[in-house]
Amino acid sequence: MSPVTVRSYRPSDHSAGRRLWADLTNQHNRMYGEPTVDGGEGFEEYLTRLDLCGLWVADHADDGVIGLVGLTIRGRTGVVEPIVVAVSHRHKGVGRKLLRHVATEARKRNMTALTVSPASRNVDAIRSLHAAGYDVVSSIELTLDLERNPHEWQEEGLELHDMQFRS
Repeated sequence: MSPVTVRSYRPSDHSAGRRLWADLTNQHNRMYGEPTVDGGEGFEEYLTRLDLCGLWVADHADDGVIGLVGLTIRGRTGVVEPIVVAVSHRHKGVGRKLLRHVATEARKRNMTALTVSPASRNVDAIRSLHAAGYDVVSSIELTLDLERNPHEWQEEGLELHDMQFRS
């Protein structure tokens, strides 16, 4: 396997970053049955965030930019968003390398914690994040789905405090 280095995002990484953003957004849209038409436009807005304090890429010696991780500030806490690895390079340690790097950068900035909010249906991401040490549930966002039949129940879900939730 060719070496992967994590480095700061550069303007020349823009098209790769936009592609990774689009892949992540479209993956989430597929999970929730939404149209998959994002061309990465959200990346442009993300780059202008005032609370963005760092953006890094995983640079593969042969394939170029294959991953992206960002860090925003919320008080003394850092928010990891996005974290994305190209499909062809998943399950090879690239995400762990990006997460270790962002944690090191957060420590340099004297942050007290890092949070990340994966989509509840993205079980692979949740497992990867848990393995990387993200094992404290710090908040829960609940949704009332106004378009779904209330009697439909999805097999997958989460039990929390003796209550069952759909994902």
